[in-house]
Amino acid sequence: MSLNLDLTGRVAVVTGGTRGVGAGIARAFLQAGAEVVVCARRPPDTPVTADGRTARFRPLDLRAPDAVREFFHTVAADHGRLDCLVNNAGGTPYRLLGETAAERHARVVELNLTAPMTASLAAYDVMRGQPDGGSVIMIGSVSGTRPSPGTAAYGAAKAGLENLARSMAVEWAPRVRVNTLVLGMVRTELSALHYGDEAGVAAVGATVPLGRLAEPTEIGDACVFLASGRAGYVSGASLLVHGGGERPAFLDAATANHPKES
Repeated sequence: MSLNLDLTGRVAVVTGGTRGVGAGIARAFLQAGAEVVVCARRPPDTPVTADGRTARFRPLDLRAPDAVREFFHTVAADHGRLDCLVNNAGGTPYRLLGETAAERHARVVELNLTAPMTASLAAYDVMRGQPDGGSVIMIGSVSGTRPSPGTAAYGAAKAGLENLARSMAVEWAPRVRVNTLVLGMVRTELSALHYGDEAGVAAVGATVPLGRLAEPTEIGDACVFLASGRAGYVSGASLLVHGGGERPAFLDAATANHPKES
């Protein structure tokens, strides 16, 4: 039996879908046949395309609740439906907690937790009136499940996002399914800024059990699965997409002190 992930006729919104992971997610939905709307504060440098199809861009500041509500009702009016929301927009600079004012950390929480909640509520207002409901996917992070020095507010927000998704899954069932993808490191056009040159990216990738960083399209494939009918009984779940996670530091220390005999 084949795994049919055809989303033809479905409508998906990907926040922050103009570059990086978000663009990879948008392309995966396009390849699956869905109509895709991407939103961000600024338009993409080039349109997001796949298989000869193009995602529609709409400007949106996710921190403006009235604008968010208007955006989702406009999408539903233009396309006749809204089947999936992928809450991808987010991010953070590197800031140690004690070196930055609390207000700046709070803005990180606003972008990575409050904004996805605002978008989800607006999407739910549309989806709950549809006969087949809809699906909301949170883009989480391993930063929400482990200490995140330098990105503590981001990690706290991602932890909250995962818990929020579980509560939404209970409150909004059975009409709307809500799940989280918990991501590890993903290779994007910004990877070199974080990890240096190609050698640095490769070195970082070598710390992952699968030996490399994820590709944005692989994150998109997981989103398409969760949005499809094949995941019809999956809700309130957290799917780890991290290549096996991180090798525990104590193993390297133990190996150094007790090297294997040749």
